[in-house]
Parts: sequence; structure tokens; C-alpha cells
Amino acid sequence: MTNRQPQRTSATISTLNELATLANYSLMDTLNCDPDAKENGADHAPRQVFTGHYVPVNPTPIKDPEYVVHSKHFFFELGFADSMAESNDFVRMFSGDMSQVPEPMRKVGWASGYALSIFGTEYIQQCPFQTGNGYGDGRAISVLEAVIKGQRWEMQLKGGGRTPYCRGADGRAVLRSSIREFLAQEHMHALGVPTSRSLSLYVSKTERVKRPWYSEGSRSENPDMLISEAVAISTRVAPSFIRVGQLELFARRTRKNEHSKAMEELEKIVLHLIEREFAGVIDTQLTTAEKVVLLAREFRGRLTSLIADWIRVGFCQGNFNSDNCAAGGFTLDYGPFGFCDVFNPYYQPWTGGGNHFSFMNQPRAAQQNFDMFCSTLRPLLVSHQLDLLELDEIQSEFSAVMDTKMKAMWATKLGLINLKSESDKALCNVLIKELQTLMMQAPVDYTIFFRELSSIPDDIGPLKKSFYSTLYNDAADDIGSKEVDKRWAEWLDKWKTLLNSATDTNAASPRTNEEISRQMKSVNPKYILREWFVMPAYQQATAGNYALVRELQDVMTQPYAEQSKEVEDKYYRLKPLEFFEVGGLSHLSCSS
Repeated sequence: MTNRQPQRTSATISTLNELATLANYSLMDTLNCDPDAKENGADHAPRQVFTGHYVPVNPTPIKDPEYVVHSKHFFFELGFADSMAESNDFVRMFSGDMSQVPEPMRKVGWASGYALSIFGTEYIQQCPFQTGNGYGDGRAISVLEAVIKGQRWEMQLKGGGRTPYCRGADGRAVLRSSIREFLAQEHMHALGVPTSRSLSLYVSKTERVKRPWYSEGSRSENPDMLISEAVAISTRVAPSFIRVGQLELFARRTRKNEHSKAMEELEKIVLHLIEREFAGVIDTQLTTAEKVVLLAREFRGRLTSLIADWIRVGFCQGNFNSDNCAAGGFTLDYGPFGFCDVFNPYYQPWTGGGNHFSFMNQPRAAQQNFDMFCSTLRPLLVSHQLDLLELDEIQSEFSAVMDTKMKAMWATKLGLINLKSESDKALCNVLIKELQTLMMQAPVDYTIFFRELSSIPDDIGPLKKSFYSTLYNDAADDIGSKEVDKRWAEWLDKWKTLLNSATDTNAASPRTNEEISRQMKSVNPKYILREWFVMPAYQQATAGNYALVRELQDVMTQPYAEQSKEVEDKYYRLKPLEFFEVGGLSHLSCSS
């Protein structure tokens, strides 16, 4: 078993006291507090929040916290000593008890409201008051902003207890879903996909809650039983946690003129977003209108790149509402997510998601969120007609930009970079479409197929390692096995011919097969975080055994590497047929 961990010579931050000196609360210090909030943060009952950008809230500590895991890689990047993750004061704070944090840290956290749009349609039904004023961070409480090595980070407890936005729920996360999110964030970062980051994970040794889940082997679409699960708190970290839905809330209030400060609060949150997420690319000296137009263009670039990356690695977010779309352009929500085993354009891990949030429909879902994003900016441009026209143009070009990013992504997965002629580029697009059809007919394992293809095989033999044979035989019965094999062989020949046209413009001679293979393997991972790997890890963790969680963490933070034979035999293989259609393995509900 490979056990590569970051090698550190010295840590710059080894105690919570040292971390405290870096605290810097830009959101609370510059944005509006809910005027009806309680200063001491004892604000845990559902209620309407009519104005303000945030509500001060005390997290509710989990009882008898126990260390499960922390991100060694992220600790290394931040300059944190690994020992800090198990120190008493760090455990206390990041399991929800802020009563003893050192100054200048603050003893109260904050939660924010946001609006909800589902595939471009505004909703208020999920708000218990039917107004939209009770929807927001129901169990996510930010506890710290700090500037570390010149980068601002916000640290947020997932499962930190009730807030005014809890809608009557208990504000808790369970160990199962916390492990999924912790590992997924670690994995996505290692895959090179922009994401929120994992910091630490603690579980209560005594506190439990009941959640709907699946009985063993259940093929029910939705959970068919209630189970008692240990509560946990994971800490996720990002430059900010501003969502498209958060901007949307203030734009809705502005359009409806709900209160006298509505426009001011919209402008403040938009400028705060620019400062937090886009300061390096948007000049602070520009007017607000100029900043807003640049913001739309920059966010479009990040969002389209993000979606192309999701599809590159086989990730399906599952529930890409506007409130789950980070305005910084990174992956935020890890509820009903999943990674493709069998390639299926309509793959959807969430039973409530439908085709509109399915795997290959994510570009369209992103466009709907971008449309909502642009609608939030319009009130700021009503007296700037030229800027408004430019915003309209940026919005109208989304689908073309997305299409260009997708074609480039597929070409990169196939090693078809730097094609010179228009005819070669057109042939590349044809090959991509033909391949997608073949992958559905075979059918193939998405990750294994592209990894095997990255070795540039002589014939289709090695590619059959990615074929689900039983499903393949069913498809072959309909078409004829010889015919299916013939189609694959023809495609492979056309692909390899086109590869010879793809040269490195900076090189004096065409790329060798070894160079092409190396490039392809750098974008086609060997290891992917499959749900049937995660389930035994969280099942063992419920019994207090965290070894498999930590093993998965190690393997999945090296997704492109050739690891040991032991790792390969265990984690580079097809999904067992008995796991197909099983609840919690092939599909899951939002209760995750």
C-alpha cells in the first residue's frame, strides 16, 4: 500500500493561539448584520430574516468529540502542524465549542440566508414561511475568517447545529455523509477540479440522531427505514461561501423593493464577492458598473471550466440548484453527488434530481444558474445601458463558451491537442460523438476506459478491461458481437490516425506515443471515489474503525499515480454487478 504523505520541515502554525493571530473577519466587519439578531449568537429557532447579510450564531457543540481524520495535504499548504488536529483546543473549536477560543478570534459564528432557484425557476415553497425569508444555512455555520500566507480562507462547520434557517431540522450532519464530503473534497482537489477544501472531521462518541436510509441490499428508490447514526462535524474551507442563490436573495428583495436598504445590500454583497473571489482580476479602481460586467465575464469563464472538469473526471453534482452553485466558481455542495461507474449521459445519483441535473446535462444546468446570476446583477446596471447591453451579450454567449470548453476537454481526454487543420478539428468532433455512442452501447466503465485508452493500445483487447461484460453481451445480442467489436476497432483506427496529426506546436518533432500517453494520463485519472468504496469505509467508521477512511484518503489524493499492485487490485476494477440498483450505492436521497 502506497503511503505518500507531505514531507514537512517546519510548521508556521502549531497552536490555536498562533492561528488566532491571523483572524480577520471581513464579512462581519463590512457587511450588514441582521438587525433582529442576538449579539450573543443564541439564535437557533427557525424564524424569518428580513434584512442583513448574516446572522450571528453560536454553533452547538457535539458531545464527546473524537478525532476521525484531517487533511494532511491542506494542513501542509496552510502551514499547520499535523499535531494541531488532535490538540484539545483545536478539537474543541472545530467540533462546535467556541466558548474558549483565544482572542482575537470571536466566540460567535455566522450563518447566511439565500434564495433557491431550480433549473432557472424561482422557488419559495422550501421556506417554511412561504416568503423566502427563512431559507439559508440551516446547519452550516462559519466560525473563522483568516488570512494565511496571503490568502483569505473562511472556515465553516457542516453539522454545527441549528440556525434561524434550519426550517425545523436539527442542524446536524451524520458521520456517513460527513465522511463522504470530507473524502470527496480531498479527492476533487487532487483531481485538479476547483472545490471547497476539507480541514478536519470529528464524531460524537455519544450523540446520535435518526435519519432515513436504506436497508441492506435495498433496491428501493428512496430510503425504506430509519436508522440511528452518530453526529459529526466536518470543517470545510473556501475563500468564501457566497452562492449564486445568496446574491439572488438580495436581487429579489431589490426588485420587490422589500425594504429601504435592499439596493444597498445587493451592491454590498456583489462588491464583497468581487473582493473575496475576484480581486486579482478585477481592478478596484473601476466603477461598480464596470466591475459588475467584468464579474459576469470572469464567473462565466470559471463556471464553464468547472463543468468541463466535472465531466472530465466523471463527477455528477446531482443537485445543481442556484443555492448549490458557488459564486467563486468552484464545487461546493457534496450532498447527493456521485462519480460515474458505467458511462451514461443520464447518470443521476440523486433520486430526486431528474434528468435536468444528470451527468451530461450539467452544462445546461450551469447555464440556468448563470442566467440567474446575471439577473441578480441587472438591478445594479439600470442606469448604465451600455454596461447592461454588454452583460446581455456575455449571458447570450454562455452556451457557445460552454460548447468550446467541452470540445476542448474531450479532445484533451483523447490526446487530440494542437490539431492544426479545420478538417482535423471537425474529425475530432465526429470521433467524440461516435465514442459516446459506442460507450453507451458497450457499455464501459468511464474511468477505466479512458485510463486504458491512455496507454494507446494496439487493438481493442485492453479496452475490454473497461467493459461490463454482462451488460456488453446484452448489447451485443441486439447488434451482434462481431459487429460491436468491428465498430470499436474502426473507431480505434480512426483515433490513432488522428493522433498522428496532433503535434506539440513548441516541439521540433511530432509527439511520441509515450508523450501522448503521459499527457492523457495526466487528465484521465486511474482512481475515482466510487460509492461502493466509500460505503464500507463509513460502515467501519460507525464501529470506531477509521482505518479504511484514512486509506481511501491516501489513495484518492493520488488519483493519477500508478500505485502499488495491492491498491490497483482493490481500487482499479469494475463495479460488481450485485451492487447495481442498490440504494446507497447506485442511488441515494438528499438525506445523505
